Amino acid sequence: MDGVQRVETEAAFREAIAVRYAVFVDEQGVSASIEVDDHEDEATHFLARADGRAVGTARYRTAESGAAKVERVAVRAAHRGEGWGARLMDAVEADARETGHDRAVLHAQTSAADFYAARGYERVGDVFDEAGIPHIAMERTIDK
Repeated sequence: MDGVQRVETEAAFREAIAVRYAVFVDEQGVSASIEVDDHEDEATHFLARADGRAVGTARYRTAESGAAKVERVAVRAAHRGEGWGARLMDAVEADARETGHDRAVLHAQTSAADFYAARGYERVGDVFDEAGIPHIAMERTIDK
């Protein structure tokens, strides 16, 4: 089924990981040793499909602050500009809201900060390095 769905099967999880590897490891040079982490099991994962093919993914988990921490938002290069990032974020934020979160936080790559700002995220603090890529902390309210 095309669109964005919550990951419910091991096969869908493997597809999400494959998208992350294509974007973060192969394209951006992030070390494969840090791409899959200790938070996989506690996170809620989402997968975007177009024509039956996995084209994007995202996850969120509850941060220590109680906010929904959005992570690993990735869209394959061939499908950027088609609205998949927005659809993934819509699904993540809706699910986070439904599970009681009223705030979302994320570490945006600085190249994607304007995308998140257009969604109402505000920059917090200074630019920092994460996995060799400049990032900025961002947050927004997601209550109803």
